[in-house]
Amino acid sequence: MVDTLLLVMYVLIGVVMAIAGIESFRDHTNPARIGTGLFWILLAISFAFGTLIPPMATGVLIVIIGLLAAFKQIRVGTLPKVDSAYAEVAAKKLGFWVYAPSIVLAIVSVAIAQTKLGGQVGIGIGAVVSFIFAWLLTKASPKVAYAETQRMVRSVGAAGILPQLLATLGAVFTAAGVGTLTAKLIAGVFPAGSHLGGVILYCVAMALFTAIMGNAFAAFAVITAAVGIPFVVAVGGNPAVVAAIGMTSGYCGTLLTPMAANFNSLPVALMEMDDPMGVIKQQAPVSVVLLIVQIALMYVLAF
Repeated sequence: MVDTLLLVMYVLIGVVMAIAGIESFRDHTNPARIGTGLFWILLAISFAFGTLIPPMATGVLIVIIGLLAAFKQIRVGTLPKVDSAYAEVAAKKLGFWVYAPSIVLAIVSVAIAQTKLGGQVGIGIGAVVSFIFAWLLTKASPKVAYAETQRMVRSVGAAGILPQLLATLGAVFTAAGVGTLTAKLIAGVFPAGSHLGGVILYCVAMALFTAIMGNAFAAFAVITAAVGIPFVVAVGGNPAVVAAIGMTSGYCGTLLTPMAANFNSLPVALMEMDDPMGVIKQQAPVSVVLLIVQIALMYVLAF
């Protein structure tokens, strides 16, 4: 049941990406319209038919996508313009109800996540229910729904695939023994035994590695095995406290990196900000303060 529902969700995502690809091909103002359209179509194939095609074929699709990005053949192009007058009138009419679809998404997703269906299915169903609710709430025409859907997807551009690639990076690093190698290298430079030194090393390493990988979950497996266990847990640190605060230390790195595309790059694209680092610049001071707080909390609570 769960696998079937997930397959349906991935197919729906593939359909949305295919529509973005078709519209990209039709955008004759985009000098890279062929590469951009191909990018979305290849992504659509990998999402919709990933369980049916051989892993090697999926790998080839990803390599082609990488080449398109390397040769700058993926561009947003010209997107449908939002009717500002219509948007202003609609916003005044809806008022605070404009936030209702987001609330519906959260409630439905969390409710379903508590069942045997799990969180992934919950998010998928929540997104569908939220979309239908927003459509009924705004009474938008199918043409507007189509235009706004593909406009939002296309505005994300190549950054849309980064979270999926980063999600696999931690597993690859762990399987490759990066954690073990890192532990050996660090052990040769920083002697174990100091509670405060181990805590600082672990928290800072989590933040830095998360900034490099763009994903605290991916960094957690590697850095906890390489630093957290031998330098903090092994000298008396409470494993539960160390793991929990170690993860939040990683989130401090999330605030500092464009690699965390879904947090720092997608907002820039969606809000059409002039400064691609604008979100990170605002978050940087908060990130540094939070990291210091995490170090203090781990040192006080873990021992």
